[in-house]
Amino acid sequence: MSVFKKFISYYKPYRVLFWIDMGCALLLSAIDLAFPQILDYLTENVFNRPADQVIKSLKYIAIALLVMYVIKFGCQYFITGWGHIMGARMESDMRQDLFDHYQKLSFSYYDKNNTGEMMSKIVNDLFDVTELAHHGPENIVIALIKIFGSFGILIFLNVPMTLILMAVCGVMIVYCIHKNRQMKHLFMENRKKIAGVNSSVQDSLAGIRVVKSFTGEHVEQEKFRVSNNKFLTTKENNYFCMGSYHATNGFFQGILYTTVLVVGGYFIAKGSLDATDLALYALYIGIFLKPVDMLIDFTEMLQKGYSGFVRFKEVIDIVPDIQDSPDAVELGKINGEITLKNVSFNYDDDEKVLNDISFTIDSGKTIALVGPSGGGKTTICSLIPRFYDVTSGSITLDGVDIKDIKQKSLRQNIGIVQQDVYMFYGTIRDNIAYGKAGATDEEIIEAAKKANIHDFIISLPDGYNTFVGERGTRLSGGQKQRISIARVFLKNPPILILDEATSALDNESERYIQHSLEQLSEGRTTLVIAHRLSTIRNADKIYVIEDGRIKEQGSHSELLEQNGLYAKYYNMQFEDK
Repeated sequence: MSVFKKFISYYKPYRVLFWIDMGCALLLSAIDLAFPQILDYLTENVFNRPADQVIKSLKYIAIALLVMYVIKFGCQYFITGWGHIMGARMESDMRQDLFDHYQKLSFSYYDKNNTGEMMSKIVNDLFDVTELAHHGPENIVIALIKIFGSFGILIFLNVPMTLILMAVCGVMIVYCIHKNRQMKHLFMENRKKIAGVNSSVQDSLAGIRVVKSFTGEHVEQEKFRVSNNKFLTTKENNYFCMGSYHATNGFFQGILYTTVLVVGGYFIAKGSLDATDLALYALYIGIFLKPVDMLIDFTEMLQKGYSGFVRFKEVIDIVPDIQDSPDAVELGKINGEITLKNVSFNYDDDEKVLNDISFTIDSGKTIALVGPSGGGKTTICSLIPRFYDVTSGSITLDGVDIKDIKQKSLRQNIGIVQQDVYMFYGTIRDNIAYGKAGATDEEIIEAAKKANIHDFIISLPDGYNTFVGERGTRLSGGQKQRISIARVFLKNPPILILDEATSALDNESERYIQHSLEQLSEGRTTLVIAHRLSTIRNADKIYVIEDGRIKEQGSHSELLEQNGLYAKYYNMQFEDK
């Protein structure tokens, strides 16, 4: 019922279209039911009159029938045109809701789910919803009216023969219910397997440079072949099931016609049925069977649309881990003092990544986190903007727990520069402007100048309108990094997080970017994760993180004097040089 209620809710914005569509379906059904009755009436009461009277009546009959079929034309046009548009709009609304919900989900969801499968739910799973949304209610209305209308007329014509007909239909219904259970399972499997295909494609194409550099094309081809064949197998099973379903129902319909002819012939021989009534009975059998065909097609459509909608609803029903509290506040002007108090954190049921971390970053000061990989440095940087919530302890900003601050407001005040820079498909201008909605050209250029990337940009043939390629493939690592720094200059946040922003760059690029970062950090509360310890000598305080704990703390000179872990890492880097 929850799936049904959710599905019905998408009709609400289009209820006028829906009710007109239902009205048209009623008219179509009534016209189709009326024609045999009109023919029977004309045969018995008009066409047996003298020729001149019949000819005189034909004009009025033609006009009446023409009006009737003009109405049918209008109804059919509306159902096929606007009915499908209504379904397409509902599908579009669902797709938008799903995408919007993806934007709300926490990092923990993305840690566990594949991008290709998520894309499959947005694109493939909702394809059949249009047909279900449009044809579902309409087909049910038309089918029920025609089935019950024709059944009423059939039972009026001959009760015993209609009861025999209903017995055959009962067998058909039992078979349909059994087959539908099979189809429901198969269509759900089909959705999962095409998601696997999408996942394989996304994974391979996103890493195409790695694939080619390791000559791994044959590995990717084999992985795709496996997922593609699994999908093919489920499709084949679907079609085998559908083939037996349609063929068996076609056989049952043949049995119905055979029953009508044999039983009707018997009743004619016994004198309890006229031959003309049998002909009329056969006409209504045709009207009766057409909606049966419609319901058979509907069951296939229902299973396809239902399986897609269920997978859609599974995501929509996920409650984001990170949510604003009911009394969460907006931040005004802030000083930028950040305090971590007894912070511990672990992912799900895994071992603790952080254990009892406590420190304060004073407003406008710079602190650095150093230590071996996997020690928890990046996790700390993810907790401050509330990408994850602490397992225990608290993080405050100017004395206010970040759980009591609206996420959007909190993150608007934090700028992040990461080692792995993401470039959106589009121009350099678009990528810098991502830092501030509605930024002017002057603001974008000023941000680029501060990031030491303006001169490079204007040297390009298309300048700021240069396309960067997918994920910025047309730019070097240093160029992408400076564009990401320009984004943050444009955002102009009071708090700055630098997550190994220069560790993947060559020495020349590092010098340029280090200068940009020093400019960017000026006057801001700054947290730096550094791999190259030479870049954090001037930090106000340095914390050495190992195994989720603070092992050492102090200034650069103080830590060297302690001759502990920091001194060990620093000397190792110095010796490497």
